[in-house]
Amino acid sequence: MSSPVSTDNSAPLRIAVPNKGSLSEPAAQLLREAGYATRREGRELVLADPENGAEFFFLRPRDIALYVGSGTLDVGITGRDLLLDSRAEADEVMQLGFGASTFRFAGPAARVSEGLDVSGLAGKRIATSYAGLVEDHLAAAGVSASAVVRLDGAVETAVQLGVADAIADVVETGSTLRSAGLAVFGEPILRSEAVVITRRGADGPARPAGLEVLLRRIQGVLVARQYVMVDYDVPREHLDAACALTPGLESPTVAPLADPAWAAVRAMVPRAGTNKVMDDLYDLGARAILVTTIHACRL
Repeated sequence: MSSPVSTDNSAPLRIAVPNKGSLSEPAAQLLREAGYATRREGRELVLADPENGAEFFFLRPRDIALYVGSGTLDVGITGRDLLLDSRAEADEVMQLGFGASTFRFAGPAARVSEGLDVSGLAGKRIATSYAGLVEDHLAAAGVSASAVVRLDGAVETAVQLGVADAIADVVETGSTLRSAGLAVFGEPILRSEAVVITRRGADGPARPAGLEVLLRRIQGVLVARQYVMVDYDVPREHLDAACALTPGLESPTVAPLADPAWAAVRAMVPRAGTNKVMDDLYDLGARAILVTTIHACRL
């Protein structure tokens, strides 16, 4: 039986966080930048953060969706691939921009060169660490495999060892597959990344207290990572052109200077294009161009 989701405003928001793996440290850093407490030792399984109305549970990434989907915990950070593979009653509510991966089919290079596609998997054995995800993908494609073999690791050796006819796995450069005599085929099964998840149907009165604050804080960190603050002085005759280069989110802040022929401008600009913007402003006549990092924000 699923545990009821708490609607008690005095109860802490129960947050599941990966305790290991590629998502663990980026998730901890994100929460740290969002102002939440972080564990001092890697062995801590539960961390109370009463100042922020939160309680953190450090779990295996693969188990997080199950705890959140059952209502045992309110919200979690996990991978989209793990969420879908679990088939838990949980939904993705925010993308986090780290832990990106691409999940694909791979088979013997010789067969792939002959035109192997997903339809060719009918009646075949497929090895994977994500059986639920693969089964759902094949069902959607109308393909019936003879077996989906769940393995915990070293999936790329399954074909060589005769355990499977093809595999489905995370693919980065493809070098590991090539060394095993395999090649990818078909369209990607899934493009995954770290996401925030909540229990399905957790809206309205069932929405956990503190969830909106958590999402706003995380969104503020994600935006802050993408933008910087630019301050500069510019001749008023070029003010409109300068503001067009730095429009900010709503509009830039413009303030007068002691010299009436000049104005001071402040605006958020995308971090990736900062140096080009600075060059363009300088060519326009702007001076005292300063760039500062944004640690967090609320939009």
